[in-house]
Amino acid sequence: MEHVSLAPAAVTFGTLFARELPELAVPWRAEAAPDPHLLVLNEPLAARLGLDAEWLRSPDGVRLLVGAQVPDGAQPVAQAYAGHQFGGFVPRLGDGRALLLGELTDADGNLRDVHLKGSGATPFARGGDGLAAVGPMLREYIVSEAMHAMGIPTTRSLAVVATGRDVYRETPLPGAVLTRVAASHLRVGTFQYAAATGNADLLRRLADHAIARHHPDAAAAGNPYIALFQAVVGVQAELVAKWMLVGFVHGVMNTDNMTISGETIDYGPCAFMEAYDPDTVFSSIDSWGRYAYGNQPSIAMWNLARLAEALLPLFADDQDQAIQIAEAALNAFGERFQGALAAGMRAKLGVPEADDETAVPLMNDVIAQLKQSRVDFTSFFRALAHAARGDAEPVRGLFIDLAAFDEWLARWRALNPDPALMDRVNPVYIPRNHLVEEALTAATAGDLQPLHRLLEAVTAPYQERPGFERYAEPAPEDFGNYRTFCGT
Repeated sequence: MEHVSLAPAAVTFGTLFARELPELAVPWRAEAAPDPHLLVLNEPLAARLGLDAEWLRSPDGVRLLVGAQVPDGAQPVAQAYAGHQFGGFVPRLGDGRALLLGELTDADGNLRDVHLKGSGATPFARGGDGLAAVGPMLREYIVSEAMHAMGIPTTRSLAVVATGRDVYRETPLPGAVLTRVAASHLRVGTFQYAAATGNADLLRRLADHAIARHHPDAAAAGNPYIALFQAVVGVQAELVAKWMLVGFVHGVMNTDNMTISGETIDYGPCAFMEAYDPDTVFSSIDSWGRYAYGNQPSIAMWNLARLAEALLPLFADDQDQAIQIAEAALNAFGERFQGALAAGMRAKLGVPEADDETAVPLMNDVIAQLKQSRVDFTSFFRALAHAARGDAEPVRGLFIDLAAFDEWLARWRALNPDPALMDRVNPVYIPRNHLVEEALTAATAGDLQPLHRLLEAVTAPYQERPGFERYAEPAPEDFGNYRTFCGT
């Protein structure tokens, strides 16, 4: 469809969430930013939303991006939700430092939330200042746009605007607001909050809203709410498999950070695994490894079980019957996840048609060898494509036990792997942790060049280009053990 950029006066935010679910929406306004100035703008995304990029760069556009100026008729709200945080239930979380400006319709005719992060304290702030620093907001911009470029369902970043105000963490840091775009911000925690109110009508209206917005096929099912849960189980199984296939570690898979749409949300202490190890943890607050790389599928199932608990009254009047329905639907997660992971690994190895009897041992054996030799996960698959073209030395040099790898290599080559397919699904460039830190440190000090160079690499992740060699290399040894922080 033709999509015409909106003139500034014609920017109109929808109020669907606020109108349909007022019990979950607290009208609020962003705090004033003393001296807002644009750091980075996602012009292709702006175009898809029908927003004029030139106008967004203007003073009025920048004020819109921090919530200081909203169109007539817009109703910014802080959204209510609950959540299990590291396994402990908090009945009232909500948007403590965020606001939903409203919805826009994108170039495909789909509603998209436009949402601010770091725009000031709301009634859900729980004593926090409601602000955000430049570094964490740019991290979300970098990683979310890299995930989008790799075809992984994700919220996206429209802009990061410096506010001209310091925020105080361990030290004073320059403040910023992220403008985030999402299919919606409905979370498992949203349903937990509605269920905890005891308001059956609210829970049903929330489920109907989620069905209409994200899983409309469920409306035609015998019980639409069972079908909704089955759909969420499916999209989350597919999502976590896609994460695993690029070595992504979310870092804070609380139930308030799991969407109903199946998009990745909240890039706080996230990072990408380099040397393969299923126990990889980056988050400074995950001291028990609850959200380690290899634990992500089981945590996703655990979170979905909490969604099922919230939805039980809509599954059946009899609780025992409702629990049986929930368990049957939840049990489908494992098969869906394993199927998506196996299909993705076949593609990464260039052997999509290999049968299970051959492919499964091949995949398991190479993963074991990657762990034993602490091989860089991303580099391995790109080097393996060279082996498919006849040059095995780059990939052989990554392994300690050459005899074992050569035996595996012979079995793999016998399947006639397709290097062109491998190049299409295995990224050259990911947001490597040392490069992200380099870009954030420079940007915090006022130098945006490393940020833009990194974005240039990771937003075209499959195209190997001269001059970008360092963006494909693992961190130097002196980078040390990497730790990430929420930035709250």
